[in-house]
Amino acid sequence: MPWLSIAMLLLFGLLFLAAEVIFIPGTTIVGLVGFVLLAVGIWMGYRDLGTPLGHYALVTVSLVAGLIVYVGLRPKNMARVALTSVNDTSVDDARRADMPPGTIGRTLSALRPAGTVLFGTERREVATRGEFVAAGSDVRVLAIEQNRIVVAVA
Repeated sequence: MPWLSIAMLLLFGLLFLAAEVIFIPGTTIVGLVGFVLLAVGIWMGYRDLGTPLGHYALVTVSLVAGLIVYVGLRPKNMARVALTSVNDTSVDDARRADMPPGTIGRTLSALRPAGTVLFGTERREVATRGEFVAAGSDVRVLAIEQNRIVVAVA
């Protein structure tokens, strides 16, 4: 009967090792549990079954564990779980000089102190330096400060 418990320890140790390498890589705890189960199973094999069978268990477990690690860490298998797409999109930056100082626009909403202004055909969110500007007024761009367009009455 001790051979059954040794076989179960070795089997579960290999299963935990396979789970760590193939299915849930990076958790470490599952791999450590598998390694401990394998070590205890091999130690019990030497103790209860004798040296020759302990050697057989050690060699068999080493070969199977090596095969599991080899199959689990192949580049083909790692490519399935790795992020391979590249994000090369860009975001319009409000700090770029597409609204240079001096550009004239018309307010679409009241600026209290922020609101919407129409520059040509483009709608932009703008802010004043604290003053109120009524809707329909002409405004001039003063500067672009920290991602916002600062305007004043033209």
